[in-house]
Amino acid sequence: MTIEKLAVIGGGAWGTALAQVAATGGRDTMLWALEDDVVSAINRIHENPIYLKGQKLSPAIRATSNFSELSAADAWLVVTPAQHMRATLERSPCPNMPLILCSKGIEEGSGKLLHDVALEVCPTSPIAVLSGPTFAHEVAAGLPTAVTLACDDEAIGAALRVRIAQPTFRIYASDDVTGAEIGGAVKNVLAIACGIVEGKGLGQNARAALIARGFAEMTRFGVALGARRETLSGLSGIGDLVLTCSSTASRNFSLGLGLGEGRATADLMADRRTVAEGAFTAPVLAKIARDRDIDMPIVAAVDALLSGQANVDQMLEQLLTRPPRAEHL
Repeated sequence: MTIEKLAVIGGGAWGTALAQVAATGGRDTMLWALEDDVVSAINRIHENPIYLKGQKLSPAIRATSNFSELSAADAWLVVTPAQHMRATLERSPCPNMPLILCSKGIEEGSGKLLHDVALEVCPTSPIAVLSGPTFAHEVAAGLPTAVTLACDDEAIGAALRVRIAQPTFRIYASDDVTGAEIGGAVKNVLAIACGIVEGKGLGQNARAALIARGFAEMTRFGVALGARRETLSGLSGIGDLVLTCSSTASRNFSLGLGLGEGRATADLMADRRTVAEGAFTAPVLAKIARDRDIDMPIVAAVDALLSGQANVDQMLEQLLTRPPRAEHL
C-alpha cells in the first residue's frame, strides 16, 4: 500500500506545523482551514500569521476552505480542536480513506475518545492516532522530535509512517490506538495542575512530584480503559506529559499558571484564540473516573477548581492532606 497525497484538516498552529512536515521535499499538501484569513495568508505569503506567526511555510502547501478540493488525497490528518472534530467531519464528504487523528482530548458531550467519534461519523475510514511531545512552533521549524503513530491495521500504519516520517520527525509504530489517545488527553489536565504549581511558586520539587503522581493517574485510567502500560510509558504518554507540564509554550500549562497567579478561569479562557483542551477534558475525565471508580485525585482537584467548587488554595490543601499510602501504579 502506498500513501502519497496528504490533506490536513485544521489550520491552527499544530495543523499548520503538520502540513509543513507533510510538504517536506516539495510534496504537494492540502490544508483545510475554517478561517478565510488563514487560507488567504498561506496561499499569498506562505505564512499563517494568526496561529504560527513568523514561520515561513513551504510553497508546496495550498490552503482551502472547500472540502471538495481534498478529493484527491490518499489520507487526511485531522487536527481540529477535539470538541469540534465531530462537527467538522460531519460537514465533510466523509472519505473512504485513512484518518490520522492528531487532536488530543475527550469529547465533552459524549465522553467518547476521539477515535470512537471518528468511527461514528466515518465508519468506513481506517483510523490512526498520531501523538507525542510536539510543540507546533518547533515542529514547523524542523527541530527534532519523536512521536507515536498508532493504527490497528499494520499495513496502513506502515504506509503512513513512510509518508510522514522525516529525520527530524521520527515515528514509532504502535497498534494501541486507545493508549496513544489517552496519554494525549490526560496530560492536558495534568499540565493545568503543573501550571498552578508554577503560578503559586511552589517550586520544582513539587512539580516533579506532581508529574510522577499524575503519570500514575494516567496509567490507572488507561489500563482501566484497555490501554497498555508500555504505550503510556512511551512518547504519547510520559513523553508528552513531561513536555506539556514544563513550559509556558503549553496552552494548558499557561492556563494553570494564570490560575495559580490568581486570575479567574473565565478571564483566562476568554483571553485566548487558541484552545486549552484540558479545560474541556477535565470534567468529562473526572466523571469517567468517578463512574469507573478510578482514583484520580489530581484530575478531580483540577475539575473542582475549573468548575468553581474550590479555589486554588482549597485544591492544593485537598491534595496535600490526602492520607499517606504506598507508592504504586
